[in-house]
Amino acid sequence: MNQLSKVASLAIVVPCYNEEEMLPKTLATLLALRDSLINQGKINSASKIYLVDDGSRDQTWNLLAASSQQNPAIVAVKLSRNRGHQNALLAGLVSTTEDMIVSIDADLQDDPNVITKMIDAYYQGNEVVYGVRSARKIDSFFKRVTAESYYHLMKKMGVDLVFNHADFRLLSRRALESLKLYTESNLFLRGVVRELGYPSTCVEYERHAREAGESKYPLRKMLSLAWKGITAFSTAPLRLITILGLVSGFASFALILWVLFIRFVTDTAVPGWASLLLPLLFIGSVQLICLGIIGEYLGKIYEEVKRRPKFHISEIIKRNNDQG
Repeated sequence: MNQLSKVASLAIVVPCYNEEEMLPKTLATLLALRDSLINQGKINSASKIYLVDDGSRDQTWNLLAASSQQNPAIVAVKLSRNRGHQNALLAGLVSTTEDMIVSIDADLQDDPNVITKMIDAYYQGNEVVYGVRSARKIDSFFKRVTAESYYHLMKKMGVDLVFNHADFRLLSRRALESLKLYTESNLFLRGVVRELGYPSTCVEYERHAREAGESKYPLRKMLSLAWKGITAFSTAPLRLITILGLVSGFASFALILWVLFIRFVTDTAVPGWASLLLPLLFIGSVQLICLGIIGEYLGKIYEEVKRRPKFHISEIIKRNNDQG
């Protein structure tokens, strides 16, 4: 094991979107955790908490700005507009300079106390530490089934994901510098981090219920993230086009043989629309599905070749330790 010889600094990155109700609790919890870790000698006093405002429409930014002015351990990062959770998280990650970087959501449903175990795993030589949910007791039956089915589906498609892991993780500085080399516009961090290949481990925790505010990941956004993960890391949908084409071809050929049999062998053939319409509808539907999947990938290519920035930071506020 690569036991580090010095106490490392820690950055905790927290993307925030309309979290004014939850922020007082989040700040108090994370600051207390930071102080406790410093007192235990697990991190040094240069450790900071980075909070990224992802274009919030409430008082989130005002709270973050005021907190960063009052406490030098808090760094407030403001994006110029809403760019989505993944881009806000990346903005926070690239703003850090510390040795270890932990990402956690502002709702604190991921247990902050698990960060202590992540740091221990880091000192044992792991450069990526995944927070994995041991159970989904607080999830509805529908969400639990769909989420677990998604992980199984991604595995079947050849996408390497950590089961029941979201974006609660620790990265070493080297791992983060490697992550910066991935410049794709369609960002899916859960998949990209697995591509790094550095020594890694998992720590389990039980997810908590949200204490205040509303979930920022409704079904629509969850489905969007799931589809992004599939199209960003798997070509299985493209292979599905070939399979659908072969199946439709065999089905059409069989239907042609049946039509010819009725026409030339029996005397029950009645000129009608069914023998024409059914093949047309079948083949047409397959073509539409195929075009839709191809269109999704063409859309991804279109976004990639533009090379637009993923975000713009309009302001960073932090107070130096030497200020009064």
